[in-house]
Amino acid sequence: MATPSQWLAGARPRTLPAALAPVLVGSGAAAALDGFRLLPALLSLVVALALQVAVNYANDYSDGRRGTDADRVGPIRLVGSGAAAPRQVLIAAGLAFAVAAVAGLGLAALSSWWLVAVGAVCIAAAWTYTGGPLPYGYRALGEVFVFLFFGLVAVVGTTYVQTGTLPGLACAVA
Repeated sequence: MATPSQWLAGARPRTLPAALAPVLVGSGAAAALDGFRLLPALLSLVVALALQVAVNYANDYSDGRRGTDADRVGPIRLVGSGAAAPRQVLIAAGLAFAVAAVAGLGLAALSSWWLVAVGAVCIAAAWTYTGGPLPYGYRALGEVFVFLFFGLVAVVGTTYVQTGTLPGLACAVA
Protein backbone atom coordinates (compact mmCIF):
# COMPACT_ATOMS: atom_id res chain seq x y z
CA MET A 1 0.00 0.00 0.00
CA ALA A 2 1.41 3.35 -1.03
CA THR A 3 1.96 5.97 1.65
CA PRO A 4 0.29 9.40 1.43
CA SER A 5 3.62 10.94 0.44
CA GLN A 6 3.99 8.39 -2.36
CA TRP A 7 0.47 9.18 -3.61
CA LEU A 8 1.36 12.88 -3.57
CA ALA A 9 4.58 12.19 -5.47
CA GLY A 10 2.59 10.02 -7.91
CA ALA A 11 0.33 12.98 -8.64
CA ARG A 12 3.52 14.72 -9.88
CA PRO A 13 3.06 18.13 -8.25
CA ARG A 14 5.95 19.57 -10.27
CA THR A 15 3.72 19.34 -13.36
CA LEU A 16 0.94 21.45 -11.85
CA PRO A 17 2.36 24.79 -13.07
CA ALA A 18 1.71 23.50 -16.61
CA ALA A 19 -1.98 23.40 -15.69
CA LEU A 20 -1.91 26.72 -13.83
CA ALA A 21 -0.23 28.78 -16.57
CA PRO A 22 -2.96 28.59 -19.25
CA VAL A 23 -5.64 29.45 -16.70
CA LEU A 24 -3.64 32.52 -15.67
CA VAL A 25 -3.18 33.51 -19.32
CA GLY A 26 -6.87 32.96 -20.10
CA SER A 27 -7.89 34.92 -17.01
CA GLY A 28 -5.49 37.70 -18.01
CA ALA A 29 -7.09 37.78 -21.46
CA ALA A 30 -10.53 37.95 -19.83
CA ALA A 31 -9.36 40.84 -17.65
CA ALA A 32 -7.98 42.64 -20.72
CA LEU A 33 -11.44 42.26 -22.27
CA ASP A 34 -13.01 43.65 -19.06
CA GLY A 35 -14.64 40.28 -18.41
CA PHE A 36 -12.72 38.68 -15.54
CA ARG A 37 -15.04 36.67 -13.29
CA LEU A 38 -13.64 34.97 -10.20
CA LEU A 39 -15.91 31.90 -9.98
CA PRO A 40 -15.38 30.74 -13.58
CA ALA A 41 -11.65 31.44 -13.20
CA LEU A 42 -11.49 29.27 -10.07
CA LEU A 43 -13.55 26.50 -11.65
CA SER A 44 -11.24 26.61 -14.69
CA LEU A 45 -8.31 26.20 -12.34
CA VAL A 46 -9.93 23.19 -10.66
CA VAL A 47 -10.60 21.60 -14.06
CA ALA A 48 -7.04 22.18 -15.24
CA LEU A 49 -5.37 20.95 -12.04
CA ALA A 50 -7.64 17.91 -11.78
CA LEU A 51 -7.00 17.00 -15.42
CA GLN A 52 -3.26 17.32 -14.86
CA VAL A 53 -3.37 15.02 -11.83
CA ALA A 54 -5.71 12.64 -13.68
CA VAL A 55 -3.44 12.38 -16.71
CA ASN A 56 -0.46 11.80 -14.40
CA TYR A 57 -2.19 8.93 -12.61
CA ALA A 58 -3.57 7.56 -15.91
CA ASN A 59 -0.05 7.66 -17.36
CA ASP A 60 1.30 5.90 -14.25
CA TYR A 61 -1.38 3.22 -14.59
CA SER A 62 -0.96 2.68 -18.34
CA ASP A 63 2.84 2.73 -18.35
CA GLY A 64 2.90 0.48 -15.29
CA ARG A 65 0.62 -2.04 -16.97
CA ARG A 66 2.78 -1.99 -20.11
CA GLY A 67 5.95 -2.35 -18.07
CA THR A 68 7.52 0.81 -19.48
CA ASP A 69 8.16 2.20 -15.97
CA ALA A 70 9.88 -0.92 -14.60
CA ASP A 71 13.41 0.51 -14.84
CA ARG A 72 12.51 4.18 -14.55
CA VAL A 73 14.87 6.77 -13.13
CA GLY A 74 13.27 9.86 -11.63
CA PRO A 75 10.07 10.54 -9.72
CA ILE A 76 8.22 7.53 -8.35
CA ARG A 77 5.75 5.69 -10.50
CA LEU A 78 3.27 3.98 -8.24
CA VAL A 79 2.49 0.96 -10.41
CA GLY A 80 5.97 0.50 -11.87
CA SER A 81 7.59 0.57 -8.43
CA GLY A 82 4.98 -1.75 -6.92
CA ALA A 83 3.99 0.87 -4.33
CA ALA A 84 0.33 0.70 -5.44
CA ALA A 85 -1.73 -1.84 -7.30
CA PRO A 86 -2.75 -0.88 -10.84
CA ARG A 87 -6.44 -0.85 -9.86
CA GLN A 88 -5.74 1.65 -7.05
CA VAL A 89 -3.98 4.02 -9.45
CA LEU A 90 -6.76 3.58 -12.00
CA ILE A 91 -9.30 4.55 -9.32
CA ALA A 92 -7.18 7.59 -8.37
CA ALA A 93 -7.14 8.65 -12.03
CA GLY A 94 -10.91 8.14 -12.23
CA LEU A 95 -11.48 10.24 -9.13
CA ALA A 96 -9.35 13.07 -10.51
CA PHE A 97 -11.23 12.86 -13.83
CA ALA A 98 -14.50 13.02 -11.85
CA VAL A 99 -13.36 16.18 -10.03
CA ALA A 100 -12.53 17.76 -13.39
CA ALA A 101 -15.90 16.67 -14.82
CA VAL A 102 -17.91 18.07 -11.90
CA ALA A 103 -16.08 21.40 -12.03
CA GLY A 104 -16.51 21.38 -15.82
CA LEU A 105 -20.25 20.83 -15.45
CA GLY A 106 -20.29 23.88 -13.19
CA LEU A 107 -18.53 25.88 -15.89
CA ALA A 108 -20.98 24.65 -18.52
CA ALA A 109 -23.91 25.65 -16.31
CA LEU A 110 -22.42 29.12 -15.91
CA SER A 111 -21.60 29.64 -19.58
CA SER A 112 -22.59 27.13 -22.27
CA TRP A 113 -23.55 23.46 -22.35
CA TRP A 114 -21.43 22.74 -25.45
CA LEU A 115 -18.48 22.81 -23.06
CA VAL A 116 -19.57 19.36 -21.86
CA ALA A 117 -18.49 17.97 -25.23
CA VAL A 118 -15.18 19.84 -24.98
CA GLY A 119 -14.64 18.39 -21.52
CA ALA A 120 -15.39 14.86 -22.73
CA VAL A 121 -12.82 15.26 -25.52
CA CYS A 122 -10.29 16.60 -22.99
CA ILE A 123 -10.81 13.58 -20.73
CA ALA A 124 -10.53 11.19 -23.67
CA ALA A 125 -7.32 12.90 -24.79
CA ALA A 126 -5.88 12.71 -21.28
CA TRP A 127 -6.66 9.01 -21.02
CA THR A 128 -5.36 8.07 -24.47
CA TYR A 129 -2.07 9.92 -24.04
CA THR A 130 -0.54 6.63 -22.88
CA GLY A 131 -3.69 4.54 -22.38
CA GLY A 132 -5.89 2.54 -24.66
CA PRO A 133 -4.89 0.44 -27.66
CA LEU A 134 -3.24 3.29 -29.63
CA PRO A 135 -1.66 5.75 -27.19
CA TYR A 136 -0.67 8.86 -29.09
CA GLY A 137 2.04 9.76 -26.57
CA TYR A 138 4.17 6.94 -28.01
CA ARG A 139 3.69 8.17 -31.57
CA ALA A 140 5.43 11.54 -31.38
CA LEU A 141 2.08 13.29 -30.96
CA GLY A 142 2.30 14.02 -27.25
CA GLU A 143 3.63 17.55 -27.60
CA VAL A 144 1.04 18.41 -30.26
CA PHE A 145 -1.83 17.30 -28.03
CA VAL A 146 -0.34 18.97 -24.95
CA PHE A 147 -0.12 22.24 -26.90
CA LEU A 148 -3.67 21.79 -28.15
CA PHE A 149 -5.32 20.87 -24.83
CA PHE A 150 -3.10 22.45 -22.17
CA GLY A 151 -2.45 25.42 -24.43
CA LEU A 152 -5.15 26.52 -26.81
CA VAL A 153 -8.17 24.77 -25.29
CA ALA A 154 -7.24 25.77 -21.74
CA VAL A 155 -6.49 29.43 -22.54
CA VAL A 156 -9.42 29.95 -24.91
CA GLY A 157 -11.77 27.99 -22.66
CA THR A 158 -10.77 29.94 -19.56
CA THR A 159 -11.31 33.21 -21.40
CA TYR A 160 -14.62 32.05 -22.87
CA VAL A 161 -16.19 30.97 -19.57
CA GLN A 162 -15.44 34.40 -18.14
CA THR A 163 -16.32 36.63 -21.08
CA GLY A 164 -18.75 34.60 -23.15
CA THR A 165 -16.65 35.34 -26.23
CA LEU A 166 -13.88 33.49 -27.96
CA PRO A 167 -10.65 35.52 -27.58
CA GLY A 168 -9.69 35.41 -31.27
CA LEU A 169 -13.07 36.75 -32.29
CA ALA A 170 -12.98 39.40 -29.56
CA CYS A 171 -9.56 40.59 -30.75
CA ALA A 172 -10.74 40.68 -34.36
CA VAL A 173 -13.74 42.82 -33.39
CA ALA A 174 -11.74 45.18 -31.19
